[in-house]
Amino acid sequence: MDFNWSNPPFNLESTMKLQSIEESFEDPFAVRLLPDSPRFSLQARFFNLGTSLDGTGIFSIYKTNGKQVRVIYSRRFESEEQFLYQRKLNAALAQ
Repeated sequence: MDFNWSNPPFNLESTMKLQSIEESFEDPFAVRLLPDSPRFSLQARFFNLGTSLDGTGIFSIYKTNGKQVRVIYSRRFESEEQFLYQRKLNAALAQ
């Protein structure tokens, strides 16, 4: 996956690195969602919930042209996102 990090449109948390965000997209159990809000669907935005190699849960909003990913916003999981990710992970591992 190729990322476009030129002029990121958000400020990174002091403890989060670009590498960690990229790793969250490579997570084999990452949850990718197409939002149901008309605002996001008109702008072709997507959500990614994945973990970095150190286990940090990262929520990202991004857009893609199929070849390159442009992350618009990233932050650590909130409790609801951690719950959703864990539930999807448990379901995948139970199969």
